[in-house]
Amino acid sequence: MNFKFKVKHPKLMLLLLIIILLLCILAYSYIFYASYCRNEFVNQSLKISEQNQLSVFKVNKILIYSSANAINNRSDNSLEDLNICQYTDIAIYIDNTSSISDLTTQNTVKELWIDNIKITPNSDLGSQVLNYKNLNNFGKFDNITSANNSRIDFNIVNTNEQNETSDYSTPTFYTDCSNPISLGYINSGIVKNYSIHDNINSVVLNGKLLQQANVNLSQIGYNLTFDIHIKNYDDDSFVYHSNIDVDLNTQNKDIYNGYLYQTRNNTSGNEYVFFKELQ
Repeated sequence: MNFKFKVKHPKLMLLLLIIILLLCILAYSYIFYASYCRNEFVNQSLKISEQNQLSVFKVNKILIYSSANAINNRSDNSLEDLNICQYTDIAIYIDNTSSISDLTTQNTVKELWIDNIKITPNSDLGSQVLNYKNLNNFGKFDNITSANNSRIDFNIVNTNEQNETSDYSTPTFYTDCSNPISLGYINSGIVKNYSIHDNINSVVLNGKLLQQANVNLSQIGYNLTFDIHIKNYDDDSFVYHSNIDVDLNTQNKDIYNGYLYQTRNNTSGNEYVFFKELQ
């Protein structure tokens, strides 16, 4: 006995078969792509690990000095119209000899720049900028301006002759990492049009001014993030992702005393290493 099946809607059946076939192809492609991405991620991770077995550059220590100042809006020096600002100077020291004791093309700096600058204040008080600061003015107020395109490019000093003729008012760094990366932060206009009253016997332009103006320190704390890039003379590229929280009121001291000086020497972790980027 022969059975014959008759399809009432052949076109619909054909369309259904095509859809099933496409779904199978898509499922196979997804599984293949997921497997490829997983293998590629593992391979990239292994390459990064292999290239960073030797920590050529790392952060050795970070110095942070915070104080305050005021900009007088009047020409008669009457102290009746002041814009109060808080400033922080940051010096980042780089160690390039812990893994390689001698200076070679591998651990000397050919190019240095900072980008991806982001300032996250605790409140909307004031206007914040971060830029290069002349190390000779570290700990002194200097009314810096914002970095162009949120990027700071450093001039690299290679010889003593270049050192003698260099203009350190512009971003400057030694090829042997013997000077720190010096940066300045200013939060200006924290208090605008502030007037010093006659009943105040003396005025000191430092952190004490914040207390006189009743500035809440928790409101002017902030976080800084930026990337420091180094290219050596082998044309290898390295990057350090900096993340600095600045608290102006610590357990031991606060900026109301005039200034706040912090040293961060515990930089032994991997978060302080310049990671070599894949070529």
